[in-house]
Amino acid sequence: MEQGIEFLKGHGTENDFVLLPDPTGTLELTPSRVRALCDRHRGLGADGVLRVIPGALVPDAPPETPPDDWFMDYRNADGSVAELCGNGVRVFARYLGDAGLVAAAEFRVGSRSGPRQVRRNKDGTVTVEMGQVRCNGTATVTVEGAAFTGLVVDVGNPHLACLIDLPVEHLDLILPPGHDPGNFPHGVNVEFINVLAAGKLRMRVHERGVGETRSCGTGAVAALAGALQVQERTTGEADVLVPGGRLHVAIGGDGSTLTGPAVLVASGRLALDWWLSH
Repeated sequence: MEQGIEFLKGHGTENDFVLLPDPTGTLELTPSRVRALCDRHRGLGADGVLRVIPGALVPDAPPETPPDDWFMDYRNADGSVAELCGNGVRVFARYLGDAGLVAAAEFRVGSRSGPRQVRRNKDGTVTVEMGQVRCNGTATVTVEGAAFTGLVVDVGNPHLACLIDLPVEHLDLILPPGHDPGNFPHGVNVEFINVLAAGKLRMRVHERGVGETRSCGTGAVAALAGALQVQERTTGEADVLVPGGRLHVAIGGDGSTLTGPAVLVASGRLALDWWLSH
């Protein structure tokens, strides 16, 4: 048997991930190992880790998870467990197809937010059915003492979508935006959005447990929800421009979809002694 732990590296609009195939459910994915893997100096470097595991082997999978579906066990860079990652689902789906684990162009992927239908498109992009978008009032965050109010959006994970007049590139997002933990006891992903034109948004995002990332798929869905609310609309679509590229989001009466690229960059094996030391 080959020594070491198999891994792949991939990204969706430069939101990058380490994938760990675990078909037998034997990898012990501790928070310290996740932090080490995601560290860009002492590990491989990533915004998160995607463990590829059958749904039947995930003890905390939602009850509606089909046991034979592949489950995206997602961890943030700080080692915390997260419900969903829109960019991660696309990279996960790309891997399943390339590895021959799924033959169909359309299939389900399990997540802690429930199963998500995905479609591998002929142009190399992947479309994910992101489910219903739930808007739950407003809340406020602060950046360098300035307050920004946004729409509280549930996309399977918590978001605050802030439409602002200040160009998003002028914000300093090194530190997490300050928020009321009473509103978000488990943290929140915060999007800052400029409306550029009809059907086009620009977004930067600070993700809980990670920091600012080059892109956020669920955040792009939340961004469109925020823009539609300002227009007193509940359905629509837009291109969302992020530092890592472009995503397309559509919100309809029966749910939402996210379409964008999914790139596999490299594969290899982690040294076994490195893995065991973390």
